[in-house]
Amino acid sequence: MSVIAAYLYRDGKKVREIDIDEKVDCAHNKSEFVWIGIAEPDEAELRTLQKAYNLHPLAIEDALKADQLPKVDVYGDQLFVVARTAHLEGDKIIYGETSIFVGHSHIISVRHGSPRKHLSLRDNLEKAPTLLAQGVDYVLHAILDFIADGYLPIVETIEEEVIAMERRAIDAFLNRDEVARIFALRRELMRFQRVLVPMGEVAGKFVRLDLPCIDVDARPYFSDVLDHVRRVQSMVEGLREVLTSVFEFSNLLEGQRTGAITRQLAAWAAILAVPTAIAGIYGMNFEHMPELKWVWGYPLTLAVIVGVCAVLYWRFRRLGWL
Repeated sequence: MSVIAAYLYRDGKKVREIDIDEKVDCAHNKSEFVWIGIAEPDEAELRTLQKAYNLHPLAIEDALKADQLPKVDVYGDQLFVVARTAHLEGDKIIYGETSIFVGHSHIISVRHGSPRKHLSLRDNLEKAPTLLAQGVDYVLHAILDFIADGYLPIVETIEEEVIAMERRAIDAFLNRDEVARIFALRRELMRFQRVLVPMGEVAGKFVRLDLPCIDVDARPYFSDVLDHVRRVQSMVEGLREVLTSVFEFSNLLEGQRTGAITRQLAAWAAILAVPTAIAGIYGMNFEHMPELKWVWGYPLTLAVIVGVCAVLYWRFRRLGWL
């Protein structure tokens, strides 16, 4: 059975457990409502909830597929909200989906692909009955805020890796695996951004628009969710820029180091060219070379070679080539 929890609440307190096929007649007071949480449901369970709470068939289909981007749909006096969850598995960000059906006296959350259970969230809300008594809109805010809070650890983990990569780029050349990791992280962050943007739009709609089941007094809570999403968006954009900078900086340093090596090789080639040229001349075996029979010819030739090489070496050192 995929039902995690199904309870009737009144005035911020848990009244009793209910079955998902049980239609509970709640008072018009918004402090009395049903909160049902299910994970990885089958079609039969969702169809049962559809009959009991008059859920729209299109929303049921979306909740079954679990492949939607974050959105808010209005079906008469009910809302259907889709939020995307995210968590790290190894080097990749894995996404899930939480679909939320909201009516005047019911809220039903359907989780797909998320390891973060809502039991701790429910326990925290039950410990604050004054807030829980505000109704389904506050519970909706709490679920969205719970999902948005799960984004931050992902970005912080990636941020630590990017900082370490930046330090390695300064100390040494990035190898092929590290360059591949840079591009892999950029792709993950781009995909993450495609989730964060519509999540921000969803939170923004609850702040700006008049929607069924959402009181005006609840808007500041949703504004807080929007702030959380925007903060993560800003961090993701910053990390993408840093990754681009790390790659460009690594290429720049590599170019500088390659240039330094090239200059060193050119300097030594110029120095060695002097003895090579002189040795080449005397290796031609010309018949008439008067200095060959001169007593001081050999030591003078060596002295010229050493002197010119020393001057060139001193000059290249001054230029910073050696």
